[in-house]
Amino acid sequence: MPARPTIAVTRWIPDEAVKVLAEAGEVKLSDADRPLTPEELREFVAGASAVVSMLHDRIDGSVAEAAGPGLKVVANVAVGYDNVDVAALAARDITVTNTPGVLTDATADLAFGLLLAVTRRLGEGERLVRARTPWSFHLGFLLGSGLQGKTLGIVGLGQIGRAVAHRAAAFGLRTVYSGRSPKPDFDGEFVSFDELLRRSDFVSLHCPLTPETRHLIDARALRAMKPGACLVNTTRGPVVDESALADALEAGEIAGAALDVFEAEPDVEPRLLGRQDVVLTPHLGSATVETRTAMAVLAARNVTSVLAGDEPLTEVRP
Repeated sequence: MPARPTIAVTRWIPDEAVKVLAEAGEVKLSDADRPLTPEELREFVAGASAVVSMLHDRIDGSVAEAAGPGLKVVANVAVGYDNVDVAALAARDITVTNTPGVLTDATADLAFGLLLAVTRRLGEGERLVRARTPWSFHLGFLLGSGLQGKTLGIVGLGQIGRAVAHRAAAFGLRTVYSGRSPKPDFDGEFVSFDELLRRSDFVSLHCPLTPETRHLIDARALRAMKPGACLVNTTRGPVVDESALADALEAGEIAGAALDVFEAEPDVEPRLLGRQDVVLTPHLGSATVETRTAMAVLAARNVTSVLAGDEPLTEVRP
């Protein structure tokens, strides 16, 4: 009887996904409660037919080589796949998959929550109460910014960007968006990136991380924004130059920022940490029980499909 294929899972995933994987092979779970180092990762995947990877795992040709010729699929538990060298794996006939769709609402909810937190100074107010700082209600106390009648600029109108736009409409916001091309089926105004920066009261980032979008929000972009504008990032940290962001906030070039992702995650630009006009959360965009479970199960089903000789559900192509 032939040996069952080994499925290497680089970090904890929900039991529901493990059960799906176990139908197709022997599941090898990492017991390290942290990202594996590059050396540990190569050692861990040796002999695997499938790898279930996380967004902090750099999966490139050296990892594929370490796995050996039996590696057939890498299932990345994320929508973004900037951590995977898709071309290098495709050259070895290794299928790459991701988990789009299932995290759209959760991430859009968080993006809007961050927008409310930074505009209404929610974090600042909570810290004040927890510190037992004396306060009393008065008409000028912790004044924030309302949303109604203002303009939200969405950079990247994919599934999550569209979901954020739908939420914005319920709050009375106008939406403009930029991207590669206009979307005829979307009721919003397509503008250039520079025009979006000039016109938007709030800018929400939803573009993938590519060489073109790395540091898309740099010193020049920040200077182009309104002085009263706020920036929200729930996509990938390196889309924002955090040092330039700290400079812009210190100079009063923009009013605030809310970040769920960071340039050198989990590290954060030190100058942002003490600022009251910045909201920081630890990559919680998809962090609901339902969503993280759905992501892992989708990744698992991609693995089982490929190992069975079937087409993957959500393949990424170079």
